[in-house]
Amino acid sequence: MARSTTLAASFDEVAESYDHAYHEEIARALVAWVAPGTDGAVADAACGAGAVARHVARNRRATARPVLAVDLSPGMIAVGRARATALEAAIEWRVGDAVPLPVADHSLDAVFCASSLHFLGRRALADWRRALRPGGRVGFTLPLATHFRPAARISELLAPDVPLPRSTRDADELVAAAGFTEADSRVLAIGARQAVLTSATNPRGSGSLPRPVG
Repeated sequence: MARSTTLAASFDEVAESYDHAYHEEIARALVAWVAPGTDGAVADAACGAGAVARHVARNRRATARPVLAVDLSPGMIAVGRARATALEAAIEWRVGDAVPLPVADHSLDAVFCASSLHFLGRRALADWRRALRPGGRVGFTLPLATHFRPAARISELLAPDVPLPRSTRDADELVAAAGFTEADSRVLAIGARQAVLTSATNPRGSGSLPRPVG
């Protein structure tokens, strides 16, 4: 079975029982950390049930284009839609691979990825640079390595090229190595769980970029 199919099936299975309360807190903190504004073009990559998309959409101008929310799992997208009925016109839901994002080059003002980069791999970072306009912002979270205890099945799906950060410096170095600037990270504690929130900027004058491979 292809890895993407396995990922989708794994998250379909837990869509209803997922820890949505935890991910709502992650999304609230991440959106506040990046501060995407009220009308820019925004994508929520590997969105799960779309907690980030909903938080962004609640603060959008009525004339802004819908937030793009993309995930492999039809089950997660279905749960997201059900949890966002009051925001139906403000979010565009898509079932599909988040890498590459289904957008034109340099067309986004902000890309978010909450709790998913460690499944997508470094190719996602390259794709975000492609998708973001120069000066656009990225915001993502990763679990802190010292506090991450995934189930065995989830561990098998982790991308080997994204080491979980043990500190904010590790997260800053990861995004800087992908060519982003102004990296800034903080640790967020929610109960016994801790995650690193990172924001960074796609440098101005980045020009044409190669598409991610893999």
